[in-house]
Amino acid sequence: MTAADEVTRAVGAVIDPELRRPIGELGMVRGTRVDDGTAWVDIALTVAGCPAAARIESDVRAAALSVPGVASAEIAVGVMDADERARLTEMLRGGRPARSMPFGPDSLTRVIAVTSGKGGVGKSTLTALLATTLAARGLRVGLIDADVHGFSIPGILGLVGPDGAPPQPTRIDDLMLPPVAHGVKVISIGMFLRRGSGEEPLGAVAWRGPMLHRTVQQFLTDVHFGDLDILLLDMPPGTGDVAISVGQLLPHAEVIVVTTPQRAAADVAIRSGLVARQTGQRVLGVVENMAPLTLPDGTVLDLFGSGGGELVAQALQTDAEPVPLLGSIPLSQGVRASGDAGDVHLVTDAADPAAVAIEAVAEAVLASGRGLSGRPLPMRVR
Repeated sequence: MTAADEVTRAVGAVIDPELRRPIGELGMVRGTRVDDGTAWVDIALTVAGCPAAARIESDVRAAALSVPGVASAEIAVGVMDADERARLTEMLRGGRPARSMPFGPDSLTRVIAVTSGKGGVGKSTLTALLATTLAARGLRVGLIDADVHGFSIPGILGLVGPDGAPPQPTRIDDLMLPPVAHGVKVISIGMFLRRGSGEEPLGAVAWRGPMLHRTVQQFLTDVHFGDLDILLLDMPPGTGDVAISVGQLLPHAEVIVVTTPQRAAADVAIRSGLVARQTGQRVLGVVENMAPLTLPDGTVLDLFGSGGGELVAQALQTDAEPVPLLGSIPLSQGVRASGDAGDVHLVTDAADPAAVAIEAVAEAVLASGRGLSGRPLPMRVR
């Protein structure tokens, strides 16, 4: 093997931070040569202004310099032309037509919608923490912020740029590459809104049914998540347009119902589970959030009462479909602070009682996974 071949192999193994695949496999290495100890490498970024450009160039330089006999490296950075991008997008789709649904009934990706009857029960925080907890276990996880009117996932996960707005997805023709936070690929309508001057907030979304349906559909078909183990959807509260659209687009999805312990929240949460079941989805289980907290002196603070999670689980139970209480997550100041700061507190602070509870929920979700018996396994020749 020549020195140029060794450089090609080393450089080709560099992982694209957005696509999470080797750049050699993606057709981003145009050529290499070695002259008098200097490696010359020509690479092509997917698009002009690629946000990962500096990291890719740095990783390519380090890879080239790791080859024995290479003392210096010169990296020429260009941009893919239309034909190169067309070949790339065709490869990424794996032979599927443009704008087709990659998460159909035969997909190996588990799709789990996290829903609630009313807002303010901590559904989005729970979804984000469940996603990062599963990713920390080595699973490939995607997260769609389907709460178009009340999006909050980017802020909770710390996906905020210098201007205070979430980063926009990179576009490769008609494909969007979702930003990654804590190992989770994320898409949200908040990534397409910009701030005005000064400290103005992000714009609001005032859309009705057809636009909401189209947005959810685009998130499912036009965003390149790649091969996922689990796709989570943070649903808006209630049983409105988005819940119906997700039921139509993903009738095979599983549903986690989130409630607080109080009776008023539990009564409404039951309805979201019933609507999911009407569209053909399976209620995976119930999570009780903001449950009683044991204080340092041993007393128990049951700010929102107790028993709501069990009440919802029992109400949704049927002979054909058992609905377990997946977990009861106590009130946690750390969880609240982490959501405000965009820091995934639970992944690192195992001493928080809420961390133990969210780990138990993640374990219960994995234990209830679908089997592969009788399902076709997709094969791709590379």
